[in-house]
Amino acid sequence: PPRSTLFPYTTLFRSIPAAVLILLFPYNNDIHFFLTERTNEVEHHKGQISLPGGAWEEGEKLHETAIRETEEEIGVPKQAVNYIGSLTPYFTAATGFMIHPFLGWTQEKPETNIHDMEVNSLFHVPISALIDEKTLMIEDWTISGYDAKVPFYNFSGRKVWGATAAILSEFKFILKEARSEERRVGKECRSRW
Repeated sequence: PPRSTLFPYTTLFRSIPAAVLILLFPYNNDIHFFLTERTNEVEHHKGQISLPGGAWEEGEKLHETAIRETEEEIGVPKQAVNYIGSLTPYFTAATGFMIHPFLGWTQEKPETNIHDMEVNSLFHVPISALIDEKTLMIEDWTISGYDAKVPFYNFSGRKVWGATAAILSEFKFILKEARSEERRVGKECRSRW
C-alpha cells in the first residue's frame, strides 16, 4: 500500500539519485546475481539485504554509479562488468532516494572483496530461485508503528524486501516474459518444420 503518509516530508521532487546493479554471471549451470547484507554502520537501510549500489556522484552517468559502487562495495573491477541496460527507477520515500536499477554481466563468476564498513556479508542467488514462486512470501510486520503486509523474497532464510524486492520483481517479470516469448517463437518454428 502507499506509504506517503508515513514519510510526509520526503517527496519525489527532492529525491536523491542513486543506482544499483544486478550483476549477472554464470555459475553451476545457472545465471546468478549478487546481494549484500548491509552493516549496521551504514547511514541507510542498516542490516538489510540489498543490491550493490549507492549515491550518484556529479559527473557520472547513473549506470557508471552502479558499476563504481559495485566495485567499491564488493570488489568487482569496473572493467570486468559489461553493461546491459536499465530497469524502472524506484523512489524510496523513507530515505528520499530515487534508485536507478541497472543490469550488467561478467563472463564468469567474478572474484570479490567486500568493503567491511558497508557490507556485512555477500551471497549470490540463482535466477531459478528468483523465478520460483515459492520464494515470494508475505508477512504481517509493524514498520514505524504502522501495521503492514510486507511481500519479500526468501532466499535460503534471507529476507529481501522493500526497494530491492520491488526491483527484483520487475526483473523477474521481464525474465518470465522473455521465457514466454522464447517458447512462443520456438513453438512457431517447430510448427513450420
